[in-house]
Amino acid sequence: MRWRGRRQSSNVEDRRGQGGMPGGMGRAGRGIPLPIGRGAGGGGLSGIIILVVIFFALRACGIDPLQMLEGGSSNPQVTENGAGSRPGDEEAQFVSVVLAETEDVWNGIFQAEGQTYREPALVLFSDQVRSACGFASSASGPFYCPGDSKLYIDLTFFRELSQRFGASGDFAQAYVVAHEVGHHVQNLIGVLPRFNQMRQSMSQVEANQMSIRVELQADCFAGIWAHYTAQKGLLEEGDIEEALNAAHQIGDDTLQKRTQGYVVPDSFNHGTSEQRATWFTNGLRNGRLSDCDTFSNPV
Repeated sequence: MRWRGRRQSSNVEDRRGQGGMPGGMGRAGRGIPLPIGRGAGGGGLSGIIILVVIFFALRACGIDPLQMLEGGSSNPQVTENGAGSRPGDEEAQFVSVVLAETEDVWNGIFQAEGQTYREPALVLFSDQVRSACGFASSASGPFYCPGDSKLYIDLTFFRELSQRFGASGDFAQAYVVAHEVGHHVQNLIGVLPRFNQMRQSMSQVEANQMSIRVELQADCFAGIWAHYTAQKGLLEEGDIEEALNAAHQIGDDTLQKRTQGYVVPDSFNHGTSEQRATWFTNGLRNGRLSDCDTFSNPV
């Protein structure tokens, strides 16, 4: 990816070396980590499906669904907070540029709908961190917290992504950031709040099934970002293959085969390798939100 010399986002908080303090923070929302999913206890799936179908239908009719949803959102406007990346810190500079590129793309998409995109913050941490979603360690992987509209990442994950998961390359890393930004977009349009509400009354299997659709949509949104990034001429040969390989390597079936030697489909919560690559490609192909409706289409 041709990223050097491009704008870095001002929405970066560098908490590396500060550690995190467990306790003292309420769980305003659930984190959405990349390789690990969560769910909770027994009900139906139709409500969130209807919500997303209505969202796309209203958009097609020229009606403003984001404004309708905004009344129920409690996410404040993210402002610059923290030191950002350090001089000579190439990994931090890279993710800051990727975040800036996602800001440009999603600001443009929301503006086309007559809306304002509320940019998320990206928190760099080491070992452990405290968020509005609670306390987390680096072992959780990158995650998005809807409670504070922030992405959290320990940059050592990128080395794990390459060495442990076999997904090397800067665009594999960019895909990770764009996926978590995809969760932020879902938060803004009401998908995450509805899912977090509904899964409280779902069985574990049902919550996992719905979590897969949420995750695949975030993959598709990452593909939308890649579509417009390619149009800018920022992609280099092999970049898309790096992202697709990353999507494949962190599919539930591939991860389970690697760690335990067999798969348990009912425990999947992010989607198979094939599903993740397919939905990233769906977003990449045309860059349209309507191609990312994982709730009313087969996945």
